[in-house]
Amino acid sequence: MEAMLKIFSKGQVTIPKKMRQILGTDLVRFRVVEGKIILEPVRNVGGIFKKYVKEDFSHSEKREIAWQKVADGYRDLP
Repeated sequence: MEAMLKIFSKGQVTIPKKMRQILGTDLVRFRVVEGKIILEPVRNVGGIFKKYVKEDFSHSEKREIAWQKVADGYRDLP
């Protein structure tokens, strides 16, 4: 499958629907290899954003923190 696409002023392109379906994900990685741009689907992001995480919490800890924030919001009501 092949497509010719226009690169817009903000560097954006629209990947045709049939190609997006083949990718099977909405997260992709771009690499430049020997002067060619390679677009690869990324299906497992476990760790790809790890360097941006400041604290590591379990799911239950995150849920408890979220509920605590909701409760704190109601404490200020008259």
